[in-house]
Amino acid sequence: MVLEAVWMIKDLKSNIKKHTFAFLINLKMSKDPLHGKTLETIINELVQFYGWEHLSYKININCFKSNPSVNSSLKFLRKTPWARKQVEDLYVFTFAKI
Repeated sequence: MVLEAVWMIKDLKSNIKKHTFAFLINLKMSKDPLHGKTLETIINELVQFYGWEHLSYKININCFKSNPSVNSSLKFLRKTPWARKQVEDLYVFTFAKI
């Protein structure tokens, strides 16, 4: 009985060390606020926060102005690095503080 408790404590300590190590690795890797975010997720969250009209004022690109949709925005932003950079910068500015 006592031996089982000792082994359980050792296993528990081992698991805590493993999980702490994994947590620290994830913490180091996720300094970038865009880490793990897809472009579609970024667009959806910005649209939900600002709406298409206000988003088109923030970033002056046609895919946000005329007949806006997530699909048309994805197509344009994947082909246009400067516009994608503006969208990512706005996302970081908007949600990194929250």
